[in-house]
Amino acid sequence: MELVIYAVLAIVTITVLYPLIFVAVASLSSPERVMNGEVWLWPKGLTFVGYERIFDNKEILTGYMNTILYTLVGTAINLVMTVAAAYPLSRRDFYGRNVFTALILFTMFFSGGMIPTYLLIKKLGMLNTFWALVIPSALSVWNILIMRTFFQSSIPWEIQESASIDGCSNMQTLVRIVLPLSAPIIAVMVLFYSVGHWNAYFNALLYLTDRAKYPLQLILREILVQGQMQEMVDVSDTSLAKSVMDAEAIKYAAVIVANLPVLVLYPFLQKYFVKGIMVGAIKG
Repeated sequence: MELVIYAVLAIVTITVLYPLIFVAVASLSSPERVMNGEVWLWPKGLTFVGYERIFDNKEILTGYMNTILYTLVGTAINLVMTVAAAYPLSRRDFYGRNVFTALILFTMFFSGGMIPTYLLIKKLGMLNTFWALVIPSALSVWNILIMRTFFQSSIPWEIQESASIDGCSNMQTLVRIVLPLSAPIIAVMVLFYSVGHWNAYFNALLYLTDRAKYPLQLILREILVQGQMQEMVDVSDTSLAKSVMDAEAIKYAAVIVANLPVLVLYPFLQKYFVKGIMVGAIKG
């Protein structure tokens, strides 16, 4: 039975990893060989033309820096707001917490919709500003519920009571007791929120008109989906065939450039998914 399980897991792993490996290999291979189906697991006709064209494009570099800024600031706001909402809702001595939970949960199923949200952002004067991309997504109800459940189930109430007896205020208990014991859930929230900000493009599409503020994903959308590569592929001094090949190389390289930061971040947070640090916190 174990052999069957390992075989299934191996097949699933290969199925998931191969597309990523293929894209990485194709981004370093000759576009002609990629289009002819000669590339599988190893680069053929090594070339960096896709990466050269990408890093020569100022809009992509600007979008990259914008996305990093949106991700860092947005994730920080998300964490602060999520902890501020989840911690009170997890405390037994917070009267009315079930009512507040129900009100928050209501917004998870019913929202104003895209047009009222757009009108609200416009009324607040946040159109075409940095804050339009981080404030509307400052909280996730689902993540609040996940963090509240973690506080309730993984951090014994006796620890918080002991801290109160020793003279800690609620804020001191949160900062000195709860957060240091919550590294696993904080790591999960960082991953969820940062990946969400990194991949987001729809809010930018709605609220931004200044191309200098565009995130990377919106620039890549124009390149990969709408096929706007005129500035990156110099047709004047090359044949049409070579321009098409360069465009293919740019597509593969753009996918790698866009996903590399997330792929680098995940291994550092993975250890928090498999074990917690609460084991042995309570004796007796």
